[in-house]
Order: sequence, then C-alpha cells, then structure tokens
Amino acid sequence: MTLLLIQMSIILAVTVICGWLARRVGQSRVIGEIIGGILLGPSVLGRFSPHASAALFPATSLHALEILSTVGLILFLFLIGMELDYEQLASQKTTAVVASGTSILIPFVTAAALAHSLRIRFAPHGTGRVPFVLFLGIAMSITAFPVLARILEERRLQNTALGTTAIMCAAVDDVVAWLLLALALALIGADGGSASLPIRLACLGGYLLLMLGVVRPLAARAVHMRKKPELSLELLGVVVAGALASAAATEWIGVHPLFGAFLAGVCFPRVPHWQHALRNRLDMITSVLLLPLFFALTGLRTRLDLLNDAKMWWWAGIVLIGADFGKMGGAVLAARWTGQSWRNAAALGALLNTRGLVELVVLNIAYNVGAFSPTLFTMLVVMALVTTMSTTPILNLLGVKDGEGEAELTKKLEATAA
Repeated sequence: MTLLLIQMSIILAVTVICGWLARRVGQSRVIGEIIGGILLGPSVLGRFSPHASAALFPATSLHALEILSTVGLILFLFLIGMELDYEQLASQKTTAVVASGTSILIPFVTAAALAHSLRIRFAPHGTGRVPFVLFLGIAMSITAFPVLARILEERRLQNTALGTTAIMCAAVDDVVAWLLLALALALIGADGGSASLPIRLACLGGYLLLMLGVVRPLAARAVHMRKKPELSLELLGVVVAGALASAAATEWIGVHPLFGAFLAGVCFPRVPHWQHALRNRLDMITSVLLLPLFFALTGLRTRLDLLNDAKMWWWAGIVLIGADFGKMGGAVLAARWTGQSWRNAAALGALLNTRGLVELVVLNIAYNVGAFSPTLFTMLVVMALVTTMSTTPILNLLGVKDGEGEAELTKKLEATAA
C-alpha cells in the first residue's frame, strides 16, 4: 500500500506538470500525461537511474495501477455514453457507418500490402500469414476510444455533430477490432481455440439486444414513474453499480469492459439535470485522479530505446505512413463521399487516427502470443504515439476551435427547459 500511494503521488505530480506544459504548447493534456509516463518509464528514468526505476515501479506493482486506471476508464466511458446525442447521431448515421467501415477496410488493405515485407523481417519464426495480417491490420485500424473521448472533452466538442460522429465511428471500429482480435487469437491457437469465437459473437449480440431492447426502455419508463426529480445519492449508487456490472459483462464475454461501460451510458435516460449532476459528481475524481494513471501506464510500458538502428527507423516510418494513409485517408474519403465538407471530413479523419493505450493493449497481446517481435512492437508503439500527437495540430490547422459544441448544447438545454 505504501508503494502504491507513493507511485500515485509521483505519477499525478509528473502528469499534472507535463499536461500543463502540453497545453501551453498547443497539445492535448493527454499527450503530456503519456509523455510523463514515458519520463517515469524504462525509456528515461529506467535508462538514467535504473535502481530508482526498479524501486519505484517494479513490474509486479503495475497491476494495482492498471486496476485503478481501468475503473477510471469505465466511469469515464460511461459518462461519454451518457452524453451521446441521439439526434446528432441520427443526422450523421450515414457518415458514421460509411466512415467507420472505410476506416477499417483501407487500413487492412494497407496492412496486407505491407505484411509480407514486415513478416519476413520482423515476425517471430513460425508466425502464420493470416494471423499476422489480422494482428497488423487491427494495429493499423484501431482508434483509441478513451483517448479520442478525452480530446473531444478537452476541446468541448463532444456535443457537436463532428464529436458524435467520431465517437460512434470509434466505437464501431473498436468493437470490430476486438472481434477480429478474437479471430486472430483463435487462428493462432490462443484464447480457447476456434470454438470460442462463435460463442463470443453470440453472447455479445445477445447482450446488445438485452441492453438496447430491454434495459434502455425500462430505464426511460422508470424516469416517468419517479416522483422525486433530483438525482439522490442512492440513485447515483445504483447508476454506478449498473455501469460497473455492464463493464463486467462485456469483460466476461471477452470483448472489453470499456464497451460495456459505454453501452450503459448509452442506455442511461436522457434527463438533462441528471446528466449534469452525474457529470459534476463523477468527472472530478475521474479526470483528476484515475485517468492520469491510465495515460501514465502508456508511457511506463513504452521502450523507445529499442529503436537503435537507422534501418529500423526507416521501417518505422513506412509503418507510420501506411497507418496514416489507411486510417485517416479512408475516413476522409468516406466522410467526403457522404456529403461532408473537406474541413469536417479531414477533422473526422484526424480524430479517428488517434491511438493510445488501446493500441498498446492490442500490441501487447500480439507480442505475448508471439505474433510480433520486440522490434516490430516498438515500431507500432512509435506509430501510435505520433498519430495521437498529430491529432491536435491537425485540428488547429483546420480551424476547429475549442468549445464549438457549447452553442449547440446551450440551445438544447434552453429548449428542454422551455
């Protein structure tokens, strides 16, 4: 417990400073928090003071930090799902469906084109061609759902058409990516074999039907039956318990607990003063204490020192260009095809090109089952960090201003009050 409290204290102090510096230079606070984790990890602290690094952050102690950060993510994704605008989603459904599909398909085509060259150079001996293509395609097509949500929240864009479309595209992308990951694990002989995939798909489909077809209507009906309009502490406890239970259900299914939390938020009744109260009560502890632990863990697991050769940096550049072309290019073309302006299409592509710890989770799984070598793993980590860092500058270049969604939100609240 003493070590955990010291770790949390150091992480929060470093990430607050780095987050503030990142905002000063025009970057998202998320980037500063990840860089703070890198400073505390093996790439910096571990290299210049290995004894201090081993004493402060032994590998066996990171599990507790991971649990705390996951709880923070679950609460944060619940809040994001709770604020999902159905009207905006309905008006942008064509763009969301087409952009999400294209931003998965084109990265997979790009990954398939690069797979042979990367596999013969960097894949461990005995890695099958199909599992390798699947793992590489997932790594190039995934969007860091919580990182994207945090960027939208910081820029106050979560209530705009752009923010809603980006959130839904990211949700679809990541659900498909986790299902493809289950297929890749089945093909490579991990995670229970091929029999687990259809069972997993059936369970996920049943759970979606239960939440959207039963829980969501019942929750809306319960609002009308409730006599007291305020959100009491007892009701807050029930809501949080429901979000945690939903996250546990999707974790048990084998998809990811974050999607269960997001789904619970989607099913939450759209009562403006309840949503406002939940945001005020949960956001402070989540954003100040728990989420910095999540982003710091990204840096603690990053080994930039493994890229120590010019040839490896050359291949890392190829991987980065392929990932950018596939993910951002596919989303831009799809959004433009559905009638969006070039500005909105480019902004959507930049947001969907955001990666982060979700990407690192996938890379760690691929590495642990022997699909990626340490060198390729590090190249893909660099790709994830660079694409995440490029999101904010691209949005600034396109003229997407902070708080563009506040006018829409204010009008909606005024209409509801009237």
